[in-house]
Amino acid sequence: MSDDPTRVQEFFGARTADWDARFPDDGPAYAAAVADLGLRPGDAVLDAGCGTGRALPALRAAVGAGGTVLGADLTPEMIAEAVRAGRDDAAALLLADVARLPLRDGGLDAVFGAGLISHLARPADGLRELARVVRPGGRLALFHPIGRAALAARHGRRITEDDLRAEPNLRPLLAGSGWRMTTYVDRDDRFLALAVREDDRQG
Repeated sequence: MSDDPTRVQEFFGARTADWDARFPDDGPAYAAAVADLGLRPGDAVLDAGCGTGRALPALRAAVGAGGTVLGADLTPEMIAEAVRAGRDDAAALLLADVARLPLRDGGLDAVFGAGLISHLARPADGLRELARVVRPGGRLALFHPIGRAALAARHGRRITEDDLRAEPNLRPLLAGSGWRMTTYVDRDDRFLALAVREDDRQG
């Protein structure tokens, strides 16, 4: 599914109507991951692949009224559902491919991405684009409310060695895309990888 943006749109478009209802208890996990991102009042943050915007209220609370919160998603139905849920009060919503963001270089302090990596057509290119829009020293959180094994079991699969989210795969993928991983957690009740934007001018 991740090889074609149109297929990603079709996949999520067909699932939008009951998306939040399918996962009603994820709110605290999202809030905890946002807290771990270490945002400060006044920061500018992007929710990349924001879906129905479940992270947006927590991101807004973290950066305060003086901060900037953007939510970008490829799927029109997801953006529309975020608006219906009132989450556009917390953020400016963009219908955009996170691999080609209409944002200036280095303008953000952080990026939050829930369930993002497995839906990027070209993960390295997508992560490089996220690095482009974040200032040196800025932060990235790759999150899922359940871990890799639990997610695979939910879909009747087993995790495999080629899973991009496995630490031996994700760490070099991030490193080659402008990020340095600082934290990696993969438990049944949480997946969270935190990374810092490297300064291209160093070395």
